[in-house]
Amino acid sequence: MNNNSKFFTEAVSQACPACGYQVAIPFLVGSQQPLATIAWPQSSQAAQDMEKLPLEFYRCVDCGHVYNHAFSYEVIPYSKKPNLMFNQGVGWSIFIKGVYRSIFRRLPPQPTVVEIGHGDGSFLKGLANHCSRGTFIGFDPNSENHQQDNTEFRREYFDPIKHAAEIKPDLIVSRHVLEHFTNPLGFLQSIAYASRCIGIEVLAYFEVPCIDQAIESNRTSDFYYEHNSHFTNRSLNKMLGKCSDTVLEVGHGYGGEVVYGIIKLRGDEDHLKHVNESYEYQVNARTAHQTICGQLDELFNSGLSVCIWGGTGKSAALMNRYGIDAVRFPFVVDSDMNKVGTFVPGTGQQILDRSWLVENPVQVIIIPTQWRAHDIFREITEHNIPYNTIYIEHAGRLVDYLHDKHPYPVHT
Repeated sequence: MNNNSKFFTEAVSQACPACGYQVAIPFLVGSQQPLATIAWPQSSQAAQDMEKLPLEFYRCVDCGHVYNHAFSYEVIPYSKKPNLMFNQGVGWSIFIKGVYRSIFRRLPPQPTVVEIGHGDGSFLKGLANHCSRGTFIGFDPNSENHQQDNTEFRREYFDPIKHAAEIKPDLIVSRHVLEHFTNPLGFLQSIAYASRCIGIEVLAYFEVPCIDQAIESNRTSDFYYEHNSHFTNRSLNKMLGKCSDTVLEVGHGYGGEVVYGIIKLRGDEDHLKHVNESYEYQVNARTAHQTICGQLDELFNSGLSVCIWGGTGKSAALMNRYGIDAVRFPFVVDSDMNKVGTFVPGTGQQILDRSWLVENPVQVIIIPTQWRAHDIFREITEHNIPYNTIYIEHAGRLVDYLHDKHPYPVHT
């Protein structure tokens, strides 16, 4: 360990917004400043009275991303005031022309293009001017533009799930927007997920300020409240790689002050598998709830005496889910003596020792923990505990442990 060993101990466990890595160290902390780009105070006094907001910038030790851990998106009035980037210099114009060339050589003849956070709309209009047969749609909560020719400006936030399905874009553009997000990785992954769900492959261009030179030259003016996320070349690469297996281009522009990436977003095949499995599980769980609750009603109405074996953990979870209350089903036993005398969380039955069943036999024993059923059945046998039927939950219903088909081992 080198001379900075004391500083290493200041590491904290928190997820990086760009790559998801869970360890970060202090980078520029301990100061407060007002909003720098979007407040627009109308008097000297109003400017001096502005609320001071915390700057607690941490750096991911893996990808080098810098972010304000104390950032709150809610305090920034994006929907009331535009966040415009003003730069009409020659160098910037050259860079933008190069971006146009990189994008258009990858687009179909009549593309559908979406820009997220279009600002004054100039970039989207420039794209539209290069391709009059396409459809161009901008999203910005402070949009002041109106639909013209093949260009439409919407005064709203872009919702990856909703709008990707509605528009089915060939290209998504986001320039100088991701640095304002608390979770840019999550936003990009939502777009990739949506593209997989609707069966399209989306070309995407993302452009953000780059702080590599700010770090190298020890600049501090780059770090103000509205910019929550500060990308390095490495952190943008890492983030794009977590959203796509096809990163077409990553490069710098404008003297290294900007880093951009062009990727194809199509999500992962497993995403749809997990979606389908989750949907089926929910449907089956709802059906199971109706079925098992009905079976429990029948058990109670039959007058049969019932005992639940197990009073905490998964047993308590099952009892709460299916309404196994203390009035209808007052008897609960457990193999663990440490639990005896306590009460089932949520339903309130006092947990009894298993020996209670020897002197107070019941006709039905329900074992919620199927994976322990063979051990519990062995206890029942070894301690000569009487019973008529043992039930476990399987495939959405209560089944007879000894006689019905299920995947759990039976020891007789």
